Amino acid sequence: MTKVNDETANSLQTNKTAKCQHASGSFLKVSTQYPSASREHKWIKQFDMYRRSESRFPTLQAFTSAMAARGDLVEVAAPVSTHLEATEIHRQVIERQGPALLFQNPQNRAGHKAVMPLLTNVFGTQSRVAAGLGCAPEDFGKLGELMAFLRAPKPPQGLRGLLEALPLAKAALASRPRKRASNTLHDLPLDLSQLPVQTCWPEDAAPLITWGIVITRPPGPDDPRLYNLGIYRLQVTGKETAILRWLAMRGGAAHHRLWTARGEKMPVAVVIGADPATILSAVIPTPSDVSELMISGLLSGSRPKLMPCKTLPLHVPASAEIVLEGYAEPKETAPEGPFGDHTGYYNGVEPYPVYRLTRISAKKDPLYMSTFTGRAPDEPAVLSQSMNDVFLPLLKQQIPEVLDLWLPPEACSYRIAVLQLKKSYAGQARRAMMAMWSLLPQFTMTKLIIAVDEDINCRSWSDVMWAVATRMDPSRDLVILDRTSVDTLDFSSPVEGLGGKLGIDATTKIGVETTREWPQVLRMPEELTKSVEARWDELFPQGLAASVPKSGSKPHQSLDEGESQ
Repeated sequence: MTKVNDETANSLQTNKTAKCQHASGSFLKVSTQYPSASREHKWIKQFDMYRRSESRFPTLQAFTSAMAARGDLVEVAAPVSTHLEATEIHRQVIERQGPALLFQNPQNRAGHKAVMPLLTNVFGTQSRVAAGLGCAPEDFGKLGELMAFLRAPKPPQGLRGLLEALPLAKAALASRPRKRASNTLHDLPLDLSQLPVQTCWPEDAAPLITWGIVITRPPGPDDPRLYNLGIYRLQVTGKETAILRWLAMRGGAAHHRLWTARGEKMPVAVVIGADPATILSAVIPTPSDVSELMISGLLSGSRPKLMPCKTLPLHVPASAEIVLEGYAEPKETAPEGPFGDHTGYYNGVEPYPVYRLTRISAKKDPLYMSTFTGRAPDEPAVLSQSMNDVFLPLLKQQIPEVLDLWLPPEACSYRIAVLQLKKSYAGQARRAMMAMWSLLPQFTMTKLIIAVDEDINCRSWSDVMWAVATRMDPSRDLVILDRTSVDTLDFSSPVEGLGGKLGIDATTKIGVETTREWPQVLRMPEELTKSVEARWDELFPQGLAASVPKSGSKPHQSLDEGESQ
């Protein structure tokens, strides 16, 4: 499998075009630029934070139309099986940083055609993630600044501060969910087998719904401000039943505990396919007291429209392609799994709540959006890579000495992190690592943090490994914690959900951290480096390749060789 290395990661952020292999085997040049908004959204100017610069996509189909117009979506007319084959096609395309895939003729294992197309690899490149968020990839950091501000807003200082805060306040008001009275979806038979649900890996227990936006709320009045939107997988167990899987720290699990304490079943709606802002709002690190629906409004630049469910006291986004309605049982569980996961392994079997459906509905000519999870590259890895720069302002807000962050995509999303620090006192690297572990729920899954100095490129394994090899001593610079919260899918931990964490301080040791003189780093004068770069064409007028001796020719004799003779 192709690994995403430093060079590939950088190209994902900077390239404006990508190559994808067409079914015929030829390569198609794919532009990843999307149409700009007809008018720039002027709100949220405080601190030059995020503002939408791309056209708004009110529905998933508007987004796929834009992808198709840019050559960033390929329709596959040939029959494709949802049992393993669609996954393998998707896997090979995402390795090539290829387009989104619309399978027009998906079939189940028995050869029966589904009633709708299968859409995969929607967020298989950073450029498509950025388009869904309404910005360019280089603006992910500005979105992170907005998330950091919402997490801990600063009161405006003076009249100028009030004027600067007005656009953000207006944007917040304009992003409130808005209910509408009617549900425009039409009923489908209460049978999950009609959907093109994928079986992704050979040993998977059953077909798995992977891109469902699971909508829950706490007991009490139906207030969308209290909704939680999360991407949780659902194992299909029958025509009208599934198993909901969520981590204990997630909002959906917290809501379920509240309903279970009352002995009541919890209303749950599952949206499969929606406008990209709504989908991505369920992925990005939102503050705990800000609803994902509000974030989707900020991302799209308009108030999210909600429509009522017919069999549940819940509302769902009006842009939904497909909606499952049902209840999560308070006490009844069933064994979920095994399934192939982002770790590159099959996870274990664990009990999770049973989900009983009461309705399946869809818009006219819906798209069934799906993906697979496995060892990187996969869509979760691309999304994690995109979120890297969204996380950074959140870290800087709480840990000011943090300059940069890298979450290597090969490391299963969040399990390894490299922190670049501006170090000024002894023990600072340890403090920063401890602070990161306790900052966000996602970072409880980080089991290895490497801290480096500001002269080290934390996104280059070559630089990082050099720092580890030359600035770290195992007897002094390891931080080891045990029995801390870890990813329940991390089977390497001795106990499920509890495991160790390792911090590696690969920073220059200062003050009382060492009794030895720290050596000076080898560096050429910057002026000389620039001078050589400026003379490059003069030094090698025919390029370096022409200056290298041809194969079989006698190399020039070295001075040492001449003297020895």
